[in-house]
Amino acid sequence: MFDWISIGGRALVSGSVASAVSTGALALIARTEGRHAVQPLNATSHWVHGERAGYTRNADMRHTLTGYATHHASAVLWAFVFETLRSARRKNDAVSIAGDAAAVSALAAVVDYGIIPRRLSPGWETVVSPRGVAGGFAALALGLALGGMATRPAHA
Repeated sequence: MFDWISIGGRALVSGSVASAVSTGALALIARTEGRHAVQPLNATSHWVHGERAGYTRNADMRHTLTGYATHHASAVLWAFVFETLRSARRKNDAVSIAGDAAAVSALAAVVDYGIIPRRLSPGWETVVSPRGVAGGFAALALGLALGGMATRPAHA
């Protein structure tokens, strides 16, 4: 039986780490590709503000705060999937955690860019290259793994 409260608590931690790591990585990717660092977050607000949200080059409450809140909520949702998967595992070593993080991040990419309507996707593709989008999901996996390491039981 799953302890949903415990899973939820761990998901808040690992999702917050994943959100921070992927936000930082996307900012760096945007800068290396000649964009402003906040544009990937601004692009994520496209579900509210339309497809041109990613063209906003400055941090503002309307685009950046909405984009970050959306990204953070999404990271916590995927962390809930990750932590549920982790709860079903017997192995709790770093390699297993990293593998589960990579699997959940890959699932997130497939869902976000292959299944859900475009209006609900992260919108990063309007700002960064396909390689940059992949880097964003790789950073999400890294953040999930780091969060999973932080939340695993002490006896692991």
